[in-house]
Amino acid sequence: MEIAPGAVYLPHYLSVADQRALVDRCRALVDGDVPAYVPVVRGGGTMHVRMLCLGRHWNGQTYTYEETRSDFDNRPAPPLPGDFKALAQAIALAAGMTFDPDLCILNYYGGEGRMGLHQDKDEAERSLAAGLPVVSVSLGDTARFLFGGLRRRDPVDARLLQSGDAFVFGGPARLRYHGVSRIVPGTAPRELDLAGRFNLTFRQYDTLD
Repeated sequence: MEIAPGAVYLPHYLSVADQRALVDRCRALVDGDVPAYVPVVRGGGTMHVRMLCLGRHWNGQTYTYEETRSDFDNRPAPPLPGDFKALAQAIALAAGMTFDPDLCILNYYGGEGRMGLHQDKDEAERSLAAGLPVVSVSLGDTARFLFGGLRRRDPVDARLLQSGDAFVFGGPARLRYHGVSRIVPGTAPRELDLAGRFNLTFRQYDTLD
């Protein structure tokens, strides 16, 4: 379902069984050897999610990508699993786009989790200029997702992203503002045994040429 040029909503993309398998993987990653943490961004604000970057680390102090988590514990970013990459490519293809993702930001939202309106613009200039997409996968509790325009003050569309939904934005929509205003507790499929929400967003840092 195209909701704007370059922005495609894919409701119920993942079966409950696939969601459960992915939730188990996400749990293992965020509590693994290189665990998720709550970033402190430049200016001193604390984010309202636990974050784990795979493939490349996003530094909340510099708003750049790097190989190690220099804003937290200096540990290398865990690799992006091959099956995660394949999932993101399949979702992009279903939305009519292709890309070669090399990083994933995995966020966990608790009951009070949220994300202010922002642009995903820290990837390389060539990637942004090419309109290479961001692929988002929702797992667990429903999120009230905000999708705006290319300026912060543009009108914002609010929609509920449920567990198993996918959302893709690239091309002319690549730099649209977006965010999460709230989580709806208790809405995750009971088969997931999950309170809160995992969100995976995949990107391609640079073009291949």
